[in-house]
Amino acid sequence: PLLAINSADDLINPPELGILEREIKRVPHGRAMVLPLSDKTRGHGSHTIAALWRDQLSILLKDSAK
Repeated sequence: PLLAINSADDLINPPELGILEREIKRVPHGRAMVLPLSDKTRGHGSHTIAALWRDQLSILLKDSAK
């Protein structure tokens, strides 16, 4: 499985373009999500804040074990 995560305030890969949602369909067992804007997100740097996506990582690891 593959999990692609973006944040709503990412200016480098803006979710408004819909690229992630469009292209994840090409990835077998791929899943995409956009973290909602919050006081904890930091734009493109949100990927470095594991607390924002740790629950999704846990799901990915469980799915990968199957």
